[in-house]
Amino acid sequence: MGHSSEGISPRFINNGLILRSGMSGAFTLLQVFIRLLLIFVFAYIIYFIVTKAFREMGFSSVGGILIVFIAYLFRFPIVINGIDISNIYLFSYNNWHIFINMGGAVIPLILSAYLILKNKLSFARIVFGVGIVTVVTYSVTHPVADKGIVSPFPYFLLPAIFASAASIIMYWKERFKAAPLAYTSATIGVLIGADFLHLPELLLYELDHSVAAVIGGAVVLDMIFITGIIAVFIDSILLVKKRREGIT
Repeated sequence: MGHSSEGISPRFINNGLILRSGMSGAFTLLQVFIRLLLIFVFAYIIYFIVTKAFREMGFSSVGGILIVFIAYLFRFPIVINGIDISNIYLFSYNNWHIFINMGGAVIPLILSAYLILKNKLSFARIVFGVGIVTVVTYSVTHPVADKGIVSPFPYFLLPAIFASAASIIMYWKERFKAAPLAYTSATIGVLIGADFLHLPELLLYELDHSVAAVIGGAVVLDMIFITGIIAVFIDSILLVKKRREGIT
């Protein structure tokens, strides 16, 4: 029996190793599949939020994606006649050189102006909405010498929430104007509350080398860009019941 066990045991061990190897390969494939699935789900959620938000503002899904894509292109230097139009130079102070990014700040401002004119938004309501978002944004952001103006999670969501709430309250009877006001209030409010009001504090940091600070520098991931989209998306969720009731 001792001889038999010695002869059989290696075969069981080998079979065990082969089985484990097969299971390991299958497990690896399962991990890859799950990761790809999560990436797909995440991408779809982003796509849904972005297209939903832009449809609320009167754009088509294709138009919304196109705007985001064009904005994203300004993440990279785009040089025309020797001038980088991605980051527009504003001014310098000591060793600080201040720029504003086309995709992360200028395009959202252009969209805001377009929505204001197209929907004939009330100036008083714009000022009120922007004012609220400015105060909230200033409260949840702060300057960091080596990072710029930052806001921790989940506080960076508060400006969008306040922009949405203010727009719904002020345009409850004209719901088609709520989303444009939410986007405008969020975009301009964040620009003022985070960048303009905190910029003097950032410039007080003394540097021994030149540093470029870019407003809207994170482009489509910048707080200026995403806050407006999130605010409009929140509007779309909160106004679902009203749409179903057919209230105008």
